[in-house]
Amino acid sequence: MNYLEIFIGSILNHNIALAYILGMCPLIAISTNIKNAKGMGLAVVFVVTLTGIINYPIYVLLQRTNTTQLSLLVFIITIAATVQFLEMFLEKFIPKLYNAFGIFLPLITVNCVVLGVSLFFVNRSYNFFQTAAFSFGSSVGWMVAIILVAGVREKIKAHSDLPKGLAGKGIVFIVLGILSLAFIGFTGLASIQ
Repeated sequence: MNYLEIFIGSILNHNIALAYILGMCPLIAISTNIKNAKGMGLAVVFVVTLTGIINYPIYVLLQRTNTTQLSLLVFIITIAATVQFLEMFLEKFIPKLYNAFGIFLPLITVNCVVLGVSLFFVNRSYNFFQTAAFSFGSSVGWMVAIILVAGVREKIKAHSDLPKGLAGKGIVFIVLGILSLAFIGFTGLASIQ
């Protein structure tokens, strides 16, 4: 399977947020403006890519020792350690971004995107490079989704007066639905199964 095809497919027609509907909590909560969306997107790219690359050899080791039933636990520990590292880094070097994330930065640990990518590479029997391409592509796809939603939310806030029932998170669900339908148009572009 072509690595570029896996990368492009995981961004577009197999977008982890818009096709598999994973990672909605931080996507909806942080997408209030493009600046925060970019920051959260980059954090997710870092965590998902790094944990996918780290979890692959760990899973191979678990396969060789016939202990794959521990993979979920080990994946979660790896994810928690990576997020903790990112949190300490941001607090030390980029405190404004750290404060903007609030509770959502530690919640990357339980973000289903991060764990989902690790479980997808196991289910699809990817090799190391396929896992790296899929991890990076999926996280970039999630970042594309959050930035698109943030951009639409900013435009809606600046140029329209929504009914009370749609203001806030209500309109976000509609925007996500429309974006999901738009990304269906990429079906057949790249197969990553």
